[in-house]
Amino acid sequence: MCYRSRIKNPRHRVDEKNEKHPVTSQGIKIITPYNSNVFELQKRLPDYESGTVDKFQGQEAPIIIYSMASSTPEDAPRGMDFLYSPNRFNVAVSRARAIFILVGSPNLFEPDCHAPNQIKLANPFCRYLEVANQKPVEKVM
Repeated sequence: MCYRSRIKNPRHRVDEKNEKHPVTSQGIKIITPYNSNVFELQKRLPDYESGTVDKFQGQEAPIIIYSMASSTPEDAPRGMDFLYSPNRFNVAVSRARAIFILVGSPNLFEPDCHAPNQIKLANPFCRYLEVANQKPVEKVM
């Protein structure tokens, strides 16, 4: 089930029935490809449920944040095939009932592809970037 929401107030969302819902930590789930990032997220954001794509299989939330957790495809611990897995990305996107937020380095959207299969892997992420309502944020150090 997919809901289209309009954000009028940053603390509330409005669903397709025009019903207002408060945005709370219980309505936000953070998905990341790597277990090491899950542990870091749990330490820093204990009020938010976080896990890998596998953990959230079959679950939904009003808001899904997908944290890429890698600066470049070349730096990805398990390689480009794992980081850009279309199945993992599809599961992450389809968990969101209202809002999907992808957090990642701009370098992830400019992969240095050396084979047709790598282009095929990167394509869904590049397409997402083309159609997304982008909100760049300042670097946090």
